[in-house]
Amino acid sequence: MPTDTLTECFEEHRPMLLGVAYRMLGRAADAEDVVQEAWLRWTAEDRAEVREPRAFLVRITTRLAIDRLRQAQVRRESYVGPWLPEPVVTDFGPTVPDTAERALLADSVSLAVLVVLESLSPLERAVFVLREAFGFPYAEIATALDRSEAAVRQLAGRARRHVDEGRPRYDVDPAERRDLTERFLTAAAGGDLGELLALLAPDVRLVGDSGGKSKAPLRIIESADKVGRFLHATAQGAGETFEIRLLELNGAPALLALLDGRPDSVFQIEVLDGRVQCVYIIRNPDKLQALVGR
Repeated sequence: MPTDTLTECFEEHRPMLLGVAYRMLGRAADAEDVVQEAWLRWTAEDRAEVREPRAFLVRITTRLAIDRLRQAQVRRESYVGPWLPEPVVTDFGPTVPDTAERALLADSVSLAVLVVLESLSPLERAVFVLREAFGFPYAEIATALDRSEAAVRQLAGRARRHVDEGRPRYDVDPAERRDLTERFLTAAAGGDLGELLALLAPDVRLVGDSGGKSKAPLRIIESADKVGRFLHATAQGAGETFEIRLLELNGAPALLALLDGRPDSVFQIEVLDGRVQCVYIIRNPDKLQALVGR
């Protein structure tokens, strides 16, 4: 296969490969590294051995992601404070025109789902991502993982049960989430603790991720009173030094706080019955690099 054709074929499948790797790893930088390694293996492979490029690339990417995930899980045991995925800008654009498919992709990349996926084994996670997010047939997944189809079906069932049990029940109406996100910002920035508390569910949770590299809660904060007072104090301390932008991250509205033009924090909320059920705050600078210039 000529070099130009090799490149065109790989680039055609790159978005899907990045999607698989990111959902496996929760880090955009790690996903990029995995896809780059897949490219190197793609160019070095004997073309006569590759009958279906898409299947070959998915197999290589998934196996590389599994290996990297196993290494990452060891490192995360010593991570300082709660761990959250690296936020990524999502714009499915005209390539995903179908509303149902768009909703499925957005859900599979949401912070809430990616957090639950952390509880799966690397193999379970691979099966779940390939099957639930991308709709791969069991037979193709079995080939990619070098497992029997029966074993893959068992892994899929186990993974789905874990995700269903661990996934919080949130509303996914985009307009409602955007409206509540804007009201949340107004209440926090306006310094009105009463208005802020009115937006929070009684059992709301706040999860902060700093990796020990910036200020953020090292434990999950629970209850409307504690979360509200923490957010109120944070907003009061910030003063007018921050620029706030509303954008879509991981399939949902989010607030990006910029300090001197550089990403400082990401805030995203989960909603149920018109109230904020969970607040995610990501302040680990390593996880905000991809948002520079947004």
